Amino acid sequence: MLEPAFIMLCLVVLFALLFDYINGFHDTANAIATSVSTRALSVKGAIVLAATLNFVGAMTFTKVAKTIGTGIVAANQLTQMVVLAGVVGAIIWNVITWYFGLPSSSSHAIVGGIVGAVITHVGPSALIWAGLKKTNPGTRDLPGSRDHNGIFFRSAVQQHF
Repeated sequence: MLEPAFIMLCLVVLFALLFDYINGFHDTANAIATSVSTRALSVKGAIVLAATLNFVGAMTFTKVAKTIGTGIVAANQLTQMVVLAGVVGAIIWNVITWYFGLPSSSSHAIVGGIVGAVITHVGPSALIWAGLKKTNPGTRDLPGSRDHNGIFFRSAVQQHF
């Protein structure tokens, strides 16, 4: 029988990959909407441009990933459960905003999901406020919505494991 920690690790990896996939179509839609709607670019041209620039950006610029990975919450307070809850909250927020056509940021969604899950897990003392200031919280999505995603899904996941 598989160990519960291994199962949780597999779930975290699976949902992280799902978030990455959703992040691609979510943020690409936001990035190309204006250029396509104004007919500055064709749909195909805009998608190729967005895919190319997303790839170049991911390979060249890592400040966002570094801030999210080390600058928002104390790393010793992150557990697989916390990461899973934050990622699931971000996925659901991204799908809701995509479905209703609301512009939002996947980066802010993951920050809010992790912050909400950490607050639920250990409280606000684990937050790194200087790192959170860099994310400019509350300016992209509905105020407070991201933190509630993480809190809700951290609680829901915890009840099942």
